[in-house]
Amino acid sequence: MTVTIVGSQLGDEGKGALVDLWGGNADIVVRYQGGDNAGHTVVEDGEEYKLSLVPSGAVRGKTGVLGNGCVVNPRTLFEEIDTLRERGLDPDVRVARRAHVIMPYHRVLDGIEEDVKSDDDLAAGTTGRGIGPTYEDKVGRRGIRVGDLLDPEVLRDRLEYVVPQKRALVEEVFGLEAGEEFDVEALHEEFADVGRRLAAEDMTVNAGDFLARRLDDGAELLFEGAQGTSIDIDHGIYPYVTSSNPTAGGASTGSGVGPTVVGRGEVVGIVKAYLSRVGTGPLPTELDGDDEDLADYIREKGGEFGTVTGRPRRIGWLDVPMLRHAARTSGFTGIAVNHLDVLAGLDEVKVGDAYDIDGERLETMPATTERWAECEPILKAFEPWPEVDWTAVADDGYDALPANARTYLEYLSDEVGVPIYAVGVGPDRADTVELVDPFE
Repeated sequence: MTVTIVGSQLGDEGKGALVDLWGGNADIVVRYQGGDNAGHTVVEDGEEYKLSLVPSGAVRGKTGVLGNGCVVNPRTLFEEIDTLRERGLDPDVRVARRAHVIMPYHRVLDGIEEDVKSDDDLAAGTTGRGIGPTYEDKVGRRGIRVGDLLDPEVLRDRLEYVVPQKRALVEEVFGLEAGEEFDVEALHEEFADVGRRLAAEDMTVNAGDFLARRLDDGAELLFEGAQGTSIDIDHGIYPYVTSSNPTAGGASTGSGVGPTVVGRGEVVGIVKAYLSRVGTGPLPTELDGDDEDLADYIREKGGEFGTVTGRPRRIGWLDVPMLRHAARTSGFTGIAVNHLDVLAGLDEVKVGDAYDIDGERLETMPATTERWAECEPILKAFEPWPEVDWTAVADDGYDALPANARTYLEYLSDEVGVPIYAVGVGPDRADTVELVDPFE
């Protein structure tokens, strides 16, 4: 069977912890979109692993697959694999031959284009890792795929076609000097070596065929989405979005496994008990102005700093219209709620229950970001819950949660129309109250 993990908000929901928890019953963990802009942290027995590209299941010894919907920076890939090996792990990571490669010129162009956009308030707040420009080249049919690295002559042909275009863009449009990132010979030497290492370690696969055969053999597949629904390129707050589809449909297009297969499995939405975001754009429930001290408190307590960038995340109350939108878009069968412990000890806990726009009550997100920016949150208050021994709660189960916290969780379950599968009350895998194992 398959289980698909989807971010319900703006990313940073703690998906890696659930992938790590349920990955124990999976045979293969598949990343189906995004690149090394997708930071996730896995904690096991107090040991912390920060990953941005390698699937989270690598920490548990599972086969990891970077699907064709991913964009792959080989430098990051090898660095993470080598670091895990140095820490005593033996990651088995396969890369789809149809996945596109992040080249050094993509990273340069990412930075240049964000600088230009910032003057017009159109910056997406990217990590500067070349993700967007790589997807642009993919759609423009001038990209370089992992399979191209395996054949030096094909690689040279691809580089000789695209690099002069990129050099001209930097020099003639932006009026800047193009460095070695735009040198065909230097790029060919480095990435032909990448191809040789990929071949030597038997890391590349025809992903759809590889996964289909494993499913036929009875394998359990866990699909791991990066980022979150509201920064999906199609369903998010455009243009403040990522360049791929974190929603459940991306699990099919980004892996080669058919939608009827993914659709027969479980789709679990991961929810942070409050809202956080790195980057620009509207945020109706944001804690700012008189609430900045509260935002600072939650940010520090929750460790709300980007895994990849280290940037402080903006903080807001949970946005329930956003969750309704996510549940509909991906067809959730259940949700997992993380960071419930971070809200403990507050004087009051609130959520954005709906929006008010021009006197009209909206239960879900409007289609345009401009309209979303005009929305005022209709806040619903909950009785707070105290700090408790969260480790003991995780051991004792759902009924050990404070009563007011259970009321909060049951409200969320009712609003999205699916049951709660798990509740995260700390960073470690053991700090999770598991109600349902989606593989059982």
